[in-house]
Amino acid sequence: MVEIGRTLISDDIFEKHFACDLSKCKGACCIEGDSGAFLTNYEAAIIEQNYPFFEIHLPEKHIEEIKEQGYSVIDNDGDLVTPLVDNRQCVYSFHDEKGILKCSIEKAYFEGKINFRKPVSCHLFPIRITEYEHFDAVNYQELDICKSGRVCGSSQKLPLYKFLQEPLIRLYGHEWFTELETAAEYTRLKT
Repeated sequence: MVEIGRTLISDDIFEKHFACDLSKCKGACCIEGDSGAFLTNYEAAIIEQNYPFFEIHLPEKHIEEIKEQGYSVIDNDGDLVTPLVDNRQCVYSFHDEKGILKCSIEKAYFEGKINFRKPVSCHLFPIRITEYEHFDAVNYQELDICKSGRVCGSSQKLPLYKFLQEPLIRLYGHEWFTELETAAEYTRLKT
């Protein structure tokens, strides 16, 4: 483990290779799991405020679920999360023309309609952050649905932390990421 500021970072973040391969996994992370995507209170408010900009990309069933459940819900663990359709699929997801699950929030962001890309927990996946009183644990969650991402990352020799540079900077800042790169280089030289 490496400590940077108030974060404890698993060695897997440096050692594992990863790059999403949506053509293979079809966006399985938007449908697999036992709960919706974790949200901060700020993110929940931004989603509600910007909903009209991405509602147009959603299937009718998803729109109905949002009307029934709300823009965010509290899950069984007491966490604020995105609602699900049929207790599986994120309500903010849709299938594109290739049958890949995509995020309607992110689509509106790339269309220039909003300046919020998507919940940081989604942006960071498969890194998971667990917040404790005195530190954040930064860990890699290795799941079967991401096997193609591991294969793709290995073929590109792309470390997980580099693949997720943008969301890591979004969450912790440039200075923190520079320290992370230094730690990664030190870890690489040790092996």
